[in-house]
Order: sequence, then structure tokens, then C-alpha cells
Amino acid sequence: LSIILDVGCLVRLCSLLDSFGTDYYYEYTECDSTGSRWRVAIPHNLGTCSALPTPTRGTDCSFSCAAGEFLEMSAQQCTPCAAGSYSLGSGVRFDQWDTIPSGFTSLATYMDPGPSGEDSQACNSSSWTPQGVYLESSRDECTVSLVYAVHLEKQGSVSFSYQYPDNNIFFEFYVQNEQCQEMAQTDDRKWIKLTTNGEWDTHTVNLKSGTNILYWRTTGILVGGKMVKPVLLRNIQIEGVAYTSECFLCRSGWFSSAPGSSSCQPCPRNTSSNKGAASCTPCPETQYSHEGWSQCKERPPCSEKDYFQIHTACDSEGKTQVMYRWVEPRICEENVTGAVALPPTGEREACPPCNPGYYNTNDSTCFPCPPGTHSDGTSVCEECPAGTEPVLGYEYKWWNVLPSNMKTSCFNVGNSKCDDMNGWEVAGDHIHSGAGGSDNDYLILNLHVPGFKLPTSLAGMTGTEFGRITFVFETICSADCELYFMMDVNRKSTTVVESWGGSKERQSYTHIMTRNASISYTWAFQRTNQAQDVRRYISDVVILYSVSVTNVQDGVASACRACALLSQSSQRSGSSSCIPCPAGFYIDRDTNRCQECPPNTYLSGHHTYGEDACLPCGPGSKSNKEHSRCYSDCSFSHTENNRTLTFDLSSLSTVASLTIGPSFTSKGTKYLHVFNVSLCGHQGKMAAVCTDNVTDLANKDMGSDSTQFVNSVDSFICQSTIIPADGRGFRMALASQSISLADTFLGATVDSDLDGINTRPELFSDNSKGIPDINFFYRSTQATGSCERGRSAVMTIRCNPEKTDRGQLTVPRYTHLSDCLLNITCLTVCSTSPV
Repeated sequence: LSIILDVGCLVRLCSLLDSFGTDYYYEYTECDSTGSRWRVAIPHNLGTCSALPTPTRGTDCSFSCAAGEFLEMSAQQCTPCAAGSYSLGSGVRFDQWDTIPSGFTSLATYMDPGPSGEDSQACNSSSWTPQGVYLESSRDECTVSLVYAVHLEKQGSVSFSYQYPDNNIFFEFYVQNEQCQEMAQTDDRKWIKLTTNGEWDTHTVNLKSGTNILYWRTTGILVGGKMVKPVLLRNIQIEGVAYTSECFLCRSGWFSSAPGSSSCQPCPRNTSSNKGAASCTPCPETQYSHEGWSQCKERPPCSEKDYFQIHTACDSEGKTQVMYRWVEPRICEENVTGAVALPPTGEREACPPCNPGYYNTNDSTCFPCPPGTHSDGTSVCEECPAGTEPVLGYEYKWWNVLPSNMKTSCFNVGNSKCDDMNGWEVAGDHIHSGAGGSDNDYLILNLHVPGFKLPTSLAGMTGTEFGRITFVFETICSADCELYFMMDVNRKSTTVVESWGGSKERQSYTHIMTRNASISYTWAFQRTNQAQDVRRYISDVVILYSVSVTNVQDGVASACRACALLSQSSQRSGSSSCIPCPAGFYIDRDTNRCQECPPNTYLSGHHTYGEDACLPCGPGSKSNKEHSRCYSDCSFSHTENNRTLTFDLSSLSTVASLTIGPSFTSKGTKYLHVFNVSLCGHQGKMAAVCTDNVTDLANKDMGSDSTQFVNSVDSFICQSTIIPADGRGFRMALASQSISLADTFLGATVDSDLDGINTRPELFSDNSKGIPDINFFYRSTQATGSCERGRSAVMTIRCNPEKTDRGQLTVPRYTHLSDCLLNITCLTVCSTSPV
């Protein structure tokens, strides 16, 4: 529509045209400098301009109707919307995504040249994809923008709901004016905050009057070839348009029953509606529908995919049995040809025993042991003997009922209801994922830990371990299933600790807690992340056999452990209370007194009883004052053929950085690997820090207590993936996927092997100087999906007395950097003194 600015010209034009009817509609002219405008009649056909009403003065330019009303132009008055329609008054909403709505554009660009400098054409098919109730971003490495331009007569806002669970995609929202200049916007408004799997969040940005061009932009970073989870977008609402001259019809499957509605409601289950409906029509008995469906479908015959089994709670006789239930809401027909019947209830069987730390009552209910007592789950609770203390924690290996501090739920990506279903089901000796409502549901199991409390004997330690969670699991999948293990710290932020895709054999995973905080651990299982109309993968399952958490603040005890006692001279008569040992002290087995670890040993973080708890430091290393960690003091000696070489490495005590690349992913995205290295010194403190700056910007409003825990990595050697600013249109280089490669220093030696780690000397050039290389060995014990024993790193120091500069850091050439082992060479100037 072109708006005629000169009202006089419009009247003269109409007088020259032949009269061919009187059909017309009203429109406003653009506002003048005083904020005034005219209401003019526009013919539906330019050949029928005679007998048009005379232009009249219109409403004020800032005028708008309330939500649920529209401006009826004949009388220029606000009028309620009819049933079956709605309006936002001064806003517009987009909540139907069968197609990309008119006015939106999806643009795919690829701003990085390939490795040979050529432009990639791989993004021609990349786009935001409509999925009915939401819009899905591209899953590849292309930069894809969803663009919408809107003109506001007054200040307004834009808000939208989204899911953004994967930080391997960068997701940003920004606004430009009509000159394509980016509006001033803080980083926490531009970079979108990550969400928990399956949950929707809302982002709101204020808009200025005038033209606003809105951009939702995603860029996938597929380093390592792992599939990314797309960004989902829905319910885009823009406030600040001057007026609404018509109401929007409710979309199919939704309705508004009363006039003056500001929104529509989804049709209930087993009903449907057409577009613009004031009510929903019930489905015939042989058909069904889910909430918000526009059509009913025929009920299929019941099959094995339509039911699941549960274990009943123990009865008063200590018996349980297997029962079968239909998946709700049930959509299948039992009494038709080819349908299966619900299997009969199983025989009554003896209930499993109570979990360790619990005892069995006469009514077969398990209760936690009182403080100071313990039980293995099969006997009564007994007090810990003198000189011992209870080992507090959670140990769940029998699953007759869900423990009171665990809960299960179900989330659906498209928000179809599965809230009333259990995400997981107990099954005696394990707990497994439940049926869910559809194959792409997130099946959630949550365990809350209020905090950690070190045993009395460990209370004085300065180590980094407050507790650990260990669980044994297995996945059996025929599709692209994925299991996520997540952690929520102090209810401020949720982060994915580790994930496993596809079928995985039975295995154990341990995560160590390095800070004392209130924690919620979450297991989330999704059979497929592809939208499915039918259930195909109901047999895909995750099985959790056991969960163990140590040092829990309000935990129960399955056993007692020896503790340190006061010396006899200090001990009062009849007193045998436990006391904490100082940092670096163990409990002597003979006397139960605190004893300091020998020199150059470190104390195991979860074992203090006996001198064997003091583990020897590796070669070329020494322990810090607290015996909590071994480190290099930047000196090294080596004796060979009656000659001793002493190396002074003090110039390497500062944190060094090494950048490797550029590298290119399969589609040509350029990225760099940056390694920060803290080789020696610092009294064993891990001084190398890597930070995810995009996640940090998006989450900075969560509070430093949480973001430091989630987004920063402290280590001897850490790694970040860097996306340069020059190729992607970002204002700065983006750092993500920060990981620790070296939590523990194992030792320094001229040998090529230490503690099962090999330096792979064939990767490096020959040493022609006659001075042996020094290999610094490190390990990060945190297991990952690809590195079950954790990651390892080797720093090789090669001294060249002929060099005069500071030296350089390099990695092996012509070799792939393994996920689990990193090799770095430091070619440096050393002071070598033969003695």
C-alpha cells in the first residue's frame, strides 16, 4: 500500500476517473510535524473513485486501542473484536509457524572464505525452518538471519520465547534503523542466554519509534563433528504500532469464545477447530486429537508402543509386582482387528532391600537412619563406635520407589502436554526412562543436594574436592538419542556437564565437586531431537543402575570411618569426640592421632586414614605446604653418565599462551585453538584460566558466584576454541568450549612414559644439542564421553643454549590433536649448569 501524502492530489485524481462503483476502505495519511493526520477513503479499484467521502481529520498519531479492540475506521472508535478473533491493541503477535509469515525473511550467509580462499556455496539451502508451533534455526555452520522490519509510531518493545540449549551455536538478537545502523544495545541484551533442555525462556528488548529492523541470527560451530541442537523460536510479539484496524483470526486448532479477546486458547484434547473459530468441535469416538490440533485423526490399533510397565510400591507384606499401563493420553483402539491387549499383572515378588543408610520398618517402608547411626539397608541402624564417625552421603542402588529428594518430569519441545507423565520409572534394581508423550520429549530425572559437609577429619583440608557424584548407566538406542547430565548451582544457572549420544555400554561416570554449594543434578534423556508425528522409538531407553553422592550435608550413613582424636594429654575423661586434622595431616592407624604427611607427598582428597593416604609426588615435583597438590618449582636436575645437569626454568613461571590454527571445519568455518599454560611455580596454584566470553556476557546478570563456576576453567593447561571476529561479522573474537587439560601435575622426567602416558617422541624433530628434553606430564581425571580416563597433556621442554631470545611454544606438525592427549613443545633458553 502506498500512502498518498497530498490529500488534494488524491481528490483531483478521483474526479478525473470514471465512476464504476463505490467500494472503498479507509486509511490514514502519514503523520505531519504536529502529530496530525487525515482519514481518507481508498477505492478497492482505482477506476471507481467517484462519490468518495471527503477526507476528514483523523485521530491523534499516538492513539491506539486497548488489547482486544480494533479501530473501526468509519466511526474512528475502538470496537471489541468478534469471537474467534483477537487483537493486541498496539501490538502484533506471530505464533503460527506452518510457514514463515509474510514480512519475515530468512537470509543465509557464509562470511568465511574456505581454506584456499574460495567462497563457499554450502549455505544456499540453510534457513530458519517452520515447524508448526515454533521456528527452528539451521543446524549447520552457516550464519542464518531471520529479519523483520516494523515501523513504530511510539516507543515499544519486542519479546519472544525461545529455546537455546547448545552453546555450539551462537545466538544473537540485534536491531538496526532504516540506515542499517545497529542500535545501541548492551551485550546481555544482544547475546541470548542459554536455556535448560526442553524449557522456554523469554527475551525482551525496548524499541525506539520509527523503523526498526529486527535480526535473530545464529551461527553453528561444529568443531569435532558433533550434531548441534537448534535454536527454537516462537510467540514473537511487537508493541508500539500506532493502531490496529482489524482483528486477527484465531489460527486453526485455537479459539476465542468471547468478544474482545486479546489472545486465543488452544482447543482441548480430542477437539479441533478451523481458523477463526469461536468454539471447538469434538472429535468422533473413532478419532482423536492432541491439544491445539486443527484436525482429528483416526485412532490406530493398540500396539506394544502404547503401553509401559511399572513396579508397584511395597505392600504391607513386603511384596511388589509388575503392572502395565497405557500411555496417556491413550489414542489407540483396543477392540479392533490387529490390536494388542494390555498384558496381565505380574506375580507378586519380594521387594528389594532398603538402600544403604536406610532401615526397614514393619510396614515395609524404608526410613533414613538417625544421625550418628548407620545401616547397610538390610539391618537395623547402629551407632558408630568410639573413634569413628558416620560416612554421610546418598547411595541409591535399589529402586522400588523414587527417593524423596528426587523427582521426575517430562518436557516437550513444542509444548504439547506431557507434564502429567513420569519421565522415569523405577524398576527394582534400576530406574529407566519412561514412555513420554512423543519421541522428542525430554525425560527428566532430578536429584537435589542441599550442600556438602566434609567429614570431621577432612574439615581442615585445603584440597579442592568437597564431594563427588558417581552413577552407573547404559543407553540402548536405535535413533539419535542423547543423555544429558546437567548441574544447577545455587538455583542460578544450569550447565551441561557431559552428554552421551547413541547406544552406550554399561559404564560409570564420576564428577567431582570443587565448591560447596546447593546443587541440583539432572539427567535428561531425549530419544530424538527431530520432530515426529508418530512414535517410532519407544523402545529406546536409558537405564540408571546406581547413584552415589559423597559428603552430603544431610546425607545418611552406610558405614563408619575412623576419625582423629585429641591427644591423651588434652583429652577429657570419657571424651572420644572426633577432631579435624590440619591441612596435610593423616590419621595414624595405631593412635588415631593426626600426623603430618612426609615431605613431597600429597594427601588424597577422599582418604585420610593411614600413611598410605599420603601419595608420593611424581619425579621432578614437590608438594605444596598443605600437601594438597604436587607442582614443579621451576628447577630440574638430571644425572646421566656421571654428569648432573641442573635446569633453571624460572623464566617459564609466567602463564604462557599458544594459538594453533587456523583450522577449518567440514564446511570451512575458521577457528583457532588457544592454550593457556602454567608450567611451574605458583606454589601449585593452577594459574592458567580460560573463559567462555559469549556465555559470560549472556549470563552476567546471574551473579558472579554462578558464572565463575560455570564459565571459567582454572588449570595447569586449559584450552578454548576461538572464532575470529574478522570472518563472522562479530564485534569481537568469541571464545567457547573452554576445557581443562591438566588438573594434576604427574611429574617431570626425561623419560618418554609416565603413569601410562606416552610423549610420542616420533612427532617431534630430533634433538641435536645433546641436552635431554624434559617432559612435563599432566592429567585431567574428569571423564568425558570420548575420554573415559580423562584427558592428558605433555609439555616437552627443549633447551637450546645457543639461542638468546625467550624461545617459543609449538605443537607437533602434520598431526591431529587428539581429544584425550595434547603434546606441546617449548623451545626455550635455559640456564643449564653441569655440576
